[in-house]
Amino acid sequence: MKVINIIGAGLAGLSAALTLAEKGIHTRLISRQPSERAQSVLAEGGINAALDTMGEDDTRDLHFEETMRGGAYLADPVAVKALTDGAPGIVERLAAAGVPFSRNPDGSLMLRSFGGQKKKRTAFAQSSTGKMIMTALIDAVRRYEAAGLVERLPHHTMIRLLITDGVCAGVRVRDDYGGRLYDCAGAVIAACGGLNGFFPGVTTGTSDNSGMAAAVLFMQGVKLANLEMIQYHPTTVGIPGKRCLVSEAARGEGGRLFSEKDGVRSYFMEERYPTLKNLMPRDVVSREMYSELRGGAKTFLDMTGIPGETWEHKLSDLREEIIHYLSLDPAAEPVPVEPGIHYFMGGIHVNARHETNLRGLYAAGECACIYHGANRLGGNSVLGALFGGMTAAQSVYEYRSRPRMTDAVFSGHDQLDCEPSDAFSASLGYMLREGLGIVRNDSGIRTALESVQMLGYENEAERAKKALAEAMLYSALGRMESRGAHYREDFPETFEGFRGTTAAQFRDERVRITFEAVGQGE
Repeated sequence: MKVINIIGAGLAGLSAALTLAEKGIHTRLISRQPSERAQSVLAEGGINAALDTMGEDDTRDLHFEETMRGGAYLADPVAVKALTDGAPGIVERLAAAGVPFSRNPDGSLMLRSFGGQKKKRTAFAQSSTGKMIMTALIDAVRRYEAAGLVERLPHHTMIRLLITDGVCAGVRVRDDYGGRLYDCAGAVIAACGGLNGFFPGVTTGTSDNSGMAAAVLFMQGVKLANLEMIQYHPTTVGIPGKRCLVSEAARGEGGRLFSEKDGVRSYFMEERYPTLKNLMPRDVVSREMYSELRGGAKTFLDMTGIPGETWEHKLSDLREEIIHYLSLDPAAEPVPVEPGIHYFMGGIHVNARHETNLRGLYAAGECACIYHGANRLGGNSVLGALFGGMTAAQSVYEYRSRPRMTDAVFSGHDQLDCEPSDAFSASLGYMLREGLGIVRNDSGIRTALESVQMLGYENEAERAKKALAEAMLYSALGRMESRGAHYREDFPETFEGFRGTTAAQFRDERVRITFEAVGQGE
């Protein structure tokens, strides 16, 4: 079997590489940065699994039901059922691999509350869960690197897919240090993260996650889905170049949101949602905060009631981060917070096997649209990345008929071997934010779309980014309802007729939008 190319070396990429290596299959891990600097390292709160170690009678079926409900029934139920059924085994395997999850006095895994879930279901390692899981996976993959089954290509950028007779036969990559272009034969698993680079300066994600890989795939005919579904995390603070996340774990451990205007304090989530209170799904919390802010109030997260023992054993990393960036102690005074772009539920359209509409191409992790529907539950992203990487790897392992191709050094010129300018990306990001905010309407989306369409471009990379931006806005314009993270004040109701997938494809030099039944991945 040929070498399998994996674009991205975060949780999904490492999970795929490890799964294939365990089967004796060679892989290449191609990434702009080494795994230690991947987006996945920033995951704080935890990973969901119905382990029921807290005596609350949690079940896998309830995890499934709450994931579907949280995503406004826009996720593929077959895929979600596999995800939630497989979650306990994944967490147990991570624990066996040395991830230092917090534990109960009896030695069982401790679980915390997370938004949109009635049971304690989120396993965690303080507030650095992503870093701890990544460390364990990096160590596990290195054993296969030593055995020659995994080849690392850090500081390499994907230029484009190599397509033969309608089948993905490989990928062209650039050595970012030397500038040489290489053609790497074999099937491709895209694990390239979300679209943070389309919103520079206002997301919680790493600034290195450009979104260009998805834009290039889109221009090559790969179908994307639900691009209008962008999650705003309720509790972020501004720092130079990005937004800093204040983990949902803080609310899971007792943090309380309040607004303040004219000296009057209102714990608005507790007043309006007496059951889940501050742990409503993120789309709901962000909209309520938006309403408070639009009314002239300021919004805060009050963590002063969290016990000292909890700070010491569960949230010490978060406390240190807030002190570092804001010069205030969250255990002693409330933290000013506002919603910020955090996660992209939309992405490359895949089916339950993580196959795309292009044979030989698979996708997993945040770049893939599959598990989260219209809104992601906290704790499901780490789970989705790990399970998605495993599933994509299993699918590519079973896929046999690939066109023949050999690795090569490419000495010619490739029009996509370029980068968008910072000025172009900043202008595009501003236009997108105008149309794709927490609350949207027809006029705002159309104005943003017209601005993007009029935006000039200097190279093929900017053209690709512009086309994907248009697809995001067309998707938002076409969904004339409110569902999950997509809230239209001109269409505030949710309609059964719109319970489907917004599919986007670049064909015949045009962005085309269709509406498909949920789970209709090719």
